[in-house]
Amino acid sequence: MRIAGLILAGGQGRRMGADKAFVVLAGQPLVAQVAARFAPQVEMLALSANGERSRFGDLGLPVLADADSELGAGPMAGVRMGLRWAEAEGADLLATVAVDTPLVPRNLVVRLAAAGAPAYASSAGRGHYTAALWRVADLARHDALFAAGERRMLPYLEGAAQVAFTGTPDPFANLNSPADLPALEAALRGQAE
Repeated sequence: MRIAGLILAGGQGRRMGADKAFVVLAGQPLVAQVAARFAPQVEMLALSANGERSRFGDLGLPVLADADSELGAGPMAGVRMGLRWAEAEGADLLATVAVDTPLVPRNLVVRLAAAGAPAYASSAGRGHYTAALWRVADLARHDALFAAGERRMLPYLEGAAQVAFTGTPDPFANLNSPADLPALEAALRGQAE
């Protein structure tokens, strides 16, 4: 089984007041932090992002934009583009993570794969649907759901295994506002020690 990876970085970052991908955390842009943790877990990696692609040039990753008609349609638009890319690359599965989760577990993909795709992560009693493992073969079903107007992620993960992760801080703590920066900085420093 070949597993491709996709960092979901297509959000508008309204609460941050900036493009979350480029918020500097522990001396690096958030997208670089997440890529460093996620890339070793997959065979190939791409970004789902809208806007000017060249801003990600330093990462050397393919940048997949939502179709013009799907801009602002949420993370499933990005997941579907990622599944198309993964299929073209000969992958069987696509692992996804959100760009605003810099503490993403380094064993995320292996644990999701052990549960069997589709699967998604949970922690502290909450599902994290962007931290998931998707079957490329399910793309037609996802396209049909999307065409019917479904934008919530959970219906696309119907029947998926839920894989619980634990830890302090929460491994899926995310950056939603500038107020979240100090705690995430401290957590990253603590993991580096």
